[in-house]
Amino acid sequence: MARRKKAEKEAPRSIFENKEFFLALDQLEREKGIPVDYMLDRVGQALITAYKRENDGMTDNIYVIPNRAESTIRMFVRKTVVDDVYEPYEELSVEEAREYKPGAMLGDIIDIDVPTRYFSRIAAQTAKQVIIQGIREAERGMVLSEFESKEHEILTAQVSRIDPRSGSIILEMVSQGEKTEAVLTTSEQVPGERYEEGDHVKVYVIEVRKGTRGAQVMISRTHPGLVKRLFELEVPEIHDGIVEVKSIAREAGNRTKIAVAATDSNVDPIGACVGTRGARVGSIVEELGGEKIDIIKWSEDTAAFVSAALAPADVISASLQPDGKSCRVIVPDDQLSLAIGKEGQNARLAAKLTGCKIDIAPASQAHTLPDLSPLNALLNNSHEEDGAAESDGVSEPDSIPVPEPGGVSEPDSIPTPEPGDVSEPDSIPTPEPDDVPEPETLPSPEPEPTPDHRLVLDIEAIAREVLESSPSPDPTVAPETTPEHSATDTTTKPTAG
Repeated sequence: MARRKKAEKEAPRSIFENKEFFLALDQLEREKGIPVDYMLDRVGQALITAYKRENDGMTDNIYVIPNRAESTIRMFVRKTVVDDVYEPYEELSVEEAREYKPGAMLGDIIDIDVPTRYFSRIAAQTAKQVIIQGIREAERGMVLSEFESKEHEILTAQVSRIDPRSGSIILEMVSQGEKTEAVLTTSEQVPGERYEEGDHVKVYVIEVRKGTRGAQVMISRTHPGLVKRLFELEVPEIHDGIVEVKSIAREAGNRTKIAVAATDSNVDPIGACVGTRGARVGSIVEELGGEKIDIIKWSEDTAAFVSAALAPADVISASLQPDGKSCRVIVPDDQLSLAIGKEGQNARLAAKLTGCKIDIAPASQAHTLPDLSPLNALLNNSHEEDGAAESDGVSEPDSIPVPEPGGVSEPDSIPTPEPGDVSEPDSIPTPEPDDVPEPETLPSPEPEPTPDHRLVLDIEAIAREVLESSPSPDPTVAPETTPEHSATDTTTKPTAG
């Protein structure tokens, strides 16, 4: 123990005294892009790990201080001067402290230099592994940060190999000098496209994840974002923000619909995307392997937007339904199959593009479609209520059905009035007012009235309703009416035989 302390005193205070180590770190930063400060931190962790491996029970009182200006790294153990030493790795006596620092007193902090010459081979190998692991983690972190900045962008990759069993394609991707591999699965491949090793292909970066072996880049050739980024590359107006892509609906390999709008009224958004003689959109179609592209002008009017989205079919009319999420479209009979498309593709893409449920009907069946408008339904209900009120109100006497005479009276003894003769006084037998008995001397109930008497009672009830609903009724004064026009005059004498 004393011999080791003596060796520690005679050991140099600086672990690294030449500049070769720092020159190597500078070269590593230039080639790999790993910062020198990061590597110095990893070297310090490696030295601390090696020292702790050699000294069991060592705590966190060991420090490493690099100095790039002097090209040196110091490693020392910090101990406290005490009377009685209980923790030899953290404390030392006054006599031991004065060997490192003359005049040391109780409570002083002594920094003791630690040379690396006494590290064993295992400890040195451990330090080496820590440094190598730090370099690899730095490289993975740089790759991850580089490709995270490329999310939702287009990158050009090279086909490295193709899995014959699953059909997945392994691509080698390079961005700002950082390389990584990505897998293009069969679900993200465009049907019908074929690739060979060494081919260059443009892919859309969906997401970048941190995996156990580095960055995991999720790529696709079927994502609608690929079409949007291709238009941004080919159309300067979209890149500059003059033309804006509102929405995209795509079925990879078959057809794509894209809705565009211009922020400048003097710019035609469709013409800007098509280009001179279709040069701009033609290059995009070629990159997508001949996929058809429909460019549609976006509109704030949902019905007009749906009509345009059904192109190339012509639309007679389009109306938005009360729910605000569906639209009814009327097309010519010869355009119905074109509006729906093969296997419903055109209507399906139009629904995805506009976000509405589209109901397509031919013009020949337009009159048979129900009207779902709540306003029309309310108007229809009001008309029905008005009609019902008129049927329940006062009608002309000739409109009252006269029941056929029953078996109570003989047809030859009691004449049956005709519908047109109901209002005539001479055809309605009514009693004299003097013949009406007083309430207190009422006789026994009369037999059930005949059909003729029921008719008179009904007419009297109708007349009372008319009098009660008249604009200037007077309950104390009876209206003066002639027998020919009064249906409520019960004093009229019956006409003889």
